[in-house]
Amino acid sequence: MNKRQKFYSEAHYKNFLKEYDEVIEFCKTNTLESDSPEEEASLRAEQFQSLLLDKISACYTAGEEIEVLFPLLEKLIQKYEIWQKKLAIFEQALKISPLAIDDWPDQYEECVQVISLCILLHRTDLLKRFVVLIDEAGYVGDDTLYEDLLKKVLPNRHDVDRWYHDVYTPLAQAIYADSKENASKLLDEYCKQWYPAFKQASWYDTHLQGEKGSYVGYWAIEAGAIAFLYNIDDSKIDHMVYPKALVDYARNNTTIDRSKET
Repeated sequence: MNKRQKFYSEAHYKNFLKEYDEVIEFCKTNTLESDSPEEEASLRAEQFQSLLLDKISACYTAGEEIEVLFPLLEKLIQKYEIWQKKLAIFEQALKISPLAIDDWPDQYEECVQVISLCILLHRTDLLKRFVVLIDEAGYVGDDTLYEDLLKKVLPNRHDVDRWYHDVYTPLAQAIYADSKENASKLLDEYCKQWYPAFKQASWYDTHLQGEKGSYVGYWAIEAGAIAFLYNIDDSKIDHMVYPKALVDYARNNTTIDRSKET
């Protein structure tokens, strides 16, 4: 096991995979507590999406080959689409976003992580499918980092000089830094202040729970996507949360469009 974060262990990974399978089996024959069938369907869809996102993180943290993530990412985007449809029925809001990215920093973080995975794995087709779920809810053209992640890959994006959450300030500034050196410094600053900024997130400090806990890794994947898209020198970035292997994969496979392989 060639783990990518020091807090992770083989036992962590095995316990996660075992629990993942158990939860999937449980959900096949049991209903979740809810006040209506529509709410139950929405909660169930969210559960499956959340589990799969955790599996992607666990696989990457455990040191699996990048190729292992390809089919998981495809399934993840499908899970978001299913969740959005079930949530729309429950909330009676056709174009509701599955993630409230303006209100909750951890949900915004999830959003830019998924976007960044699509970018770094060269899956523009999946990126388009995911982004439409967010755009149609009214978030298009309203956040700098969101738009700057997309404008290098998708057409007709927007220039905007504001963002929802302060934690992303150094990363947004790195894109527009006046020198390559300052861009690298801001990228490093972002990585250093990233984890402390998410004290309210459900995953914060989960590495302290032991090998049977819910820790699957801490990754600022969006930092890697910005470094890749805007050619920022990350050679001196050695912070634990920086997804170096994903960035290396993206840079070494720039001629590959994996969307054409499906």
